[in-house]
Amino acid sequence: MSTDEPRIDDLVAHFLSAKTPVAMQRLLEGLLTPAERHAIGQRLQIAQLLKAGVSQREIARRLGVGIATVTRGSREIKAGKL
Repeated sequence: MSTDEPRIDDLVAHFLSAKTPVAMQRLLEGLLTPAERHAIGQRLQIAQLLKAGVSQREIARRLGVGIATVTRGSREIKAGKL
């Protein structure tokens, strides 16, 4: 990896620099496009619904996403990443 490539630890440190919810919101608004914020929020919704026991097909229907998107979230939960 070249020194010009972003590193995940830099991203984590940047997120941890936000000490309040307002600071985190500003950080996310400055760093991400509206579409990126929407996509991340949708992934969080998927994870929450999966953890609540909602079926993958129902989640896809409710959120208007593909079943593959929901399945990806399910795999991440099973892997302990969400």
